[in-house]
Amino acid sequence: MPKVRFMPMDITVETETGASILQTALANDIELEHACGGFCACTTCHVIVEEGEPTLSEMDFDEEDKLDEVELVTLRSRLGCQAKMGTSDIVVTVPPKPY
Repeated sequence: MPKVRFMPMDITVETETGASILQTALANDIELEHACGGFCACTTCHVIVEEGEPTLSEMDFDEEDKLDEVELVTLRSRLGCQAKMGTSDIVVTVPPKPY
């Protein structure tokens, strides 16, 4: 089973291949905002993939379009509701909210 390490909380959890980062967080009581309920209609579940990005699902147009709205976007930014796990471990940072 692949693992996700959530930073800065430094919590590592196992997950299923095909589960989203958001689903993994919610299943393990890790706080990751998700105002739209995980439907790619907002950007509150923004994470930065520090390690393991190639194992995640490819970014589609809707996710890429939404990331244009993120204030602290980086080249490694993903929406937790859209990034699905592959077979390898990843490390993600949940950035501070800019409000």
